[in-house]
This record gives sequence, C-alpha cells and structure tokens, in this order.
Amino acid sequence: MKIICIGRNYAAHAKEMNSAVPTEPVFFFKPDTALLPKRNPFFIPSFSKDVHHELELVVRINRAGKSIEEQFAHRYYNEVSVGIDFTARDLQAECKAKGLPWEKAKAFDGSAPVGDFITLSKTQNIQNIDIKLTKNGEVVQQVNTSQMIFSVNQIISYVSQFVTLKIGDLIFTGTPSGVGPVAINDRLEAYIGEHALLKLNVK
Repeated sequence: MKIICIGRNYAAHAKEMNSAVPTEPVFFFKPDTALLPKRNPFFIPSFSKDVHHELELVVRINRAGKSIEEQFAHRYYNEVSVGIDFTARDLQAECKAKGLPWEKAKAFDGSAPVGDFITLSKTQNIQNIDIKLTKNGEVVQQVNTSQMIFSVNQIISYVSQFVTLKIGDLIFTGTPSGVGPVAINDRLEAYIGEHALLKLNVK
C-alpha cells in the first residue's frame, strides 16, 4: 500500500504558498508508516517548530490498474474520506532553498491521518463534495472539490501512467487554502459535508 499525494491542486493554495499553478499534476509519496492509527493523537515531531495542517479529500483505490484512461478512472474507486497532510514547513522551506527533495518534511511517521471512509452513491459527483477542517471549533479550511485544478479522474489517469495503482492505495488529492500551524492541545476535526470523519488531538 502506498500513499500518493497531489500538490498544489487548488489555485488559491498555490497562491498562498507563492507557487505557480501547475499545468500537470504534481505528486509525491508518503510511506505506510505515515498513517496514524485510529484514535491516536498526533504528536508534533521534535525536529520541527512549524508543523502545518493540510486538509485533503482522500480516495481509496479498489482495483489494480496501469495507464488508466481518464474516462475509465471512476471504476477504480468507490470510497472517499478526508485526511490531513501534516507538513513540517520549516524543514520543507530549508530543503527547497537548497534544491533538495523534501520528503522528510512530508513523509514522517504519523503525518497522514485519515478518517472513516464513506461509499459514494452511483449518482454522487466526486467533483461536488464539500470538505472542511475545524481547529478548536473554528473553520480553518473549507472548499468544494469542484475547485480542484485537476479532477480525481485526471489524477488517477495521470499518476497511473508512471506508477501502477494497487488495491488499498490512498490518494490525497490536494489541499485548499487556509493551511496553518498546529500547536499542542489543538483539536482538529475534518468533515465531508456535515459528517465529521476524522477527529484528532494534537500533543
């Protein structure tokens, strides 16, 4: 099982990060050790002083595929959830400044908590889903997936040109604007619509 993460998939987030809007999907990986066991708190790692939350819609792949055509991509998933791509922003900035890969800022243990999955109905449009993140009861990130630069099906088709997708793989589809730091004793809750699928304490 692998975790595939899409970067800069909402224009407003690219703008807030002073990054160019991509012309094709940008992706990177997290290891399975980035998953946070259910009901465990998220511990801010000792190597960072600036860990940020990044809310994302998460898609779980349900069949293996390679070089998938976009028109058939919808056949490769039927469940979604929300997750948080925790990012050590200080480490990321340091790596970027040196022109180095920044996996250590993204792929550390526990950096990819995922909520409960829900099944998509046959009539539900994955590109019309409201997601939001609250921190201590206040909304900090909120978006409709219609605002994605690259749709879920485009992402699946693109990534599968390079990497074979397997059953159980997770795709973090990108974060909207509003990313920000977390602190000890913060309470995070991530939603699809009005359903809280992920609840997390920061330690």
